[in-house]
Amino acid sequence: MKMNLPNKLTIARIILAVIILVLLTVPWHQLGINFPVYSVLDVNVDIRYVISGVLFLIASITDFLDGHIARSRGLVTDFGKVMDAIADKVLVNGLLIILAYANFISVIVPVVIITRDIVVDSIKMASGNKGKVIAASWAGKIKTICMMVGLTLVQFYNLPFEYFGIDIANLIVAIATILSVISGCQYYIANKDFIFSEK
Repeated sequence: MKMNLPNKLTIARIILAVIILVLLTVPWHQLGINFPVYSVLDVNVDIRYVISGVLFLIASITDFLDGHIARSRGLVTDFGKVMDAIADKVLVNGLLIILAYANFISVIVPVVIITRDIVVDSIKMASGNKGKVIAASWAGKIKTICMMVGLTLVQFYNLPFEYFGIDIANLIVAIATILSVISGCQYYIANKDFIFSEK
């Protein structure tokens, strides 16, 4: 199968997601590989997370580009829809779990986000089986932007805001988490009658 440009960008995002997960989960020190830690504005910065942050930012940009190109050029495919969803879940949810484990963010965040995703995906599946396509809500779109920006800043150790004692990174992640709950409720309210109908 010949892939179009949006699908190639989606595959690239999956590859970047895997690289990020490997970079942050493999015990490199046990393999004799030590990543340097630098002191920046009195903050100890592990270069692994900076590299991961750059890769995550690139992956986030491809997320915007593949959707925009697919819609504007009429290149939306079933393959693209499935792989785009997989890419997003692997990239964001995988990173959320890792950052929570490393105490960069609260463990509440991945629990809420992943639970919300399960609920929304279930609603989409039930509605899709009845021929209804659910568009992303405004809260869901803003949540995605906030999550991408927040997680990038988290991996950059909230610099330069950390120097001023302002935790912008976790604030944006918290806003994204709240918006994820709101968007989940929007999905449910907009489709509950349709979902529970017998037809």
